[in-house]
Amino acid sequence: MAIKTRAYSVDGKREMTIDEFKRWLKKFDNDKDGRISRDELADARRVSNGGWFTRRKSKRIIRSVDANGSGFIDDNEIKNLAEFAEKHLNVRILHW
Repeated sequence: MAIKTRAYSVDGKREMTIDEFKRWLKKFDNDKDGRISRDELADARRVSNGGWFTRRKSKRIIRSVDANGSGFIDDNEIKNLAEFAEKHLNVRILHW
């Protein structure tokens, strides 16, 4: 279940809308609580990249985008994760 997008930009980044990004990410919300945990983020990253994404690195990402310090990424923090993905995961989010 890789990140499926409509196109790649000229610079090779995957392009998707914020809604496509949210839908893709919610597929990994295994317990359906509306939040993405460190383990769920690790699963999402592993699947999208085809490689392993360490729990330690996913913990760092959670800390960097988790505005309220809950240890989870909720709907209010998805934009933070999208910004992180643009900077570090070769993704371009369209139509903010």
